[in-house]
Amino acid sequence: MTHEEVKTMVESIGFPSAYHHFAQGESPDPPFVVYLYPNADNFAADGIVYFSVNVLNIELYTDKKDPDVEAQVEAVLTENGIYYEKSEVWIESERLYEVLYEMEV
Repeated sequence: MTHEEVKTMVESIGFPSAYHHFAQGESPDPPFVVYLYPNADNFAADGIVYFSVNVLNIELYTDKKDPDVEAQVEAVLTENGIYYEKSEVWIESERLYEVLYEMEV
C-alpha cells in the first residue's frame, strides 16, 4: 500500500486526520486520527531488502469511550482487507483515550 493509498484510506474514516501529529494549537476536537509509520518489518534475501513492509499505526483519539467511533475505523480497515491489532490507553495529561490500531502495509 502506498503512502497516498494509506492517506486516502485514513481520510475515508471521516474524522480529521494528520500524519504523525497536528501542529501545536491546531488539534481538532475529538474524535480525530493520527497515522504514522514507526518502523519497518522488511523481508531480506541475498543480503538485501527483498520485500519492504511498513508498520502502520493509526491512533484514534476520543474524549470518551465510544465503540461506535471505533467500529467506524475498524469497518474501513476491514473494507481494505487489513489485519490489525488493537490496544487502548487513557492519556491523563491530555484527558483523551487513544485507541491504537497496528498493522503492516
